Amino acid sequence: MLRDYLASYAILTEEEIERFLNMVVPFQLKKGSFFIAEGKTCQHVAFVQSGVLRSFYHSTETEEITYCFTFENTLTTAYTSWITQEPTVENVQALADTELLLISKDQVRQLEGEYPNWIKFFKHIAEQEFVNLERRVFQFQHESAEKRYLDLLNNHPEYLNAIPLQYLASFLGVTQRHLSRIRKHISF
Repeated sequence: MLRDYLASYAILTEEEIERFLNMVVPFQLKKGSFFIAEGKTCQHVAFVQSGVLRSFYHSTETEEITYCFTFENTLTTAYTSWITQEPTVENVQALADTELLLISKDQVRQLEGEYPNWIKFFKHIAEQEFVNLERRVFQFQHESAEKRYLDLLNNHPEYLNAIPLQYLASFLGVTQRHLSRIRKHISF
């Protein structure tokens, strides 16, 4: 699965992919465990082999704001902390038992030093993340909650079955009650 993911970008040679595969280490998270917790500095990138992760932060001591879900066959990290090497304000938590493949920041630097294509690859990933973030900001500024839900329903139906409603509501920027009304309205 990871080999296919890396090859799908058509940037890396087979040798470069093989080198990466020899560096990653398996890591398992139980449901409810954290890949990274607020206040820690992120030292790894993870490839999600199975399971689902939720990224969130605290807007108050008790309120959690979910802003991202990561499903299998995807890379993830606490990106700002990864770049700045400062403690993160986000939490990345397993919503189900999750299997990851990890590579450390030092190993990524080593790959980039040995193979310039890895710089191109990670630049491409960073650009994709920027585009996704910009789209999400525009959605919140220009679309109704109902439209955001419909987009989710059409583009990521896996979210609707795999994510508890309170996290889905937070991700959409609505209360659970409002989400229930939206769902009821759409089902008619």
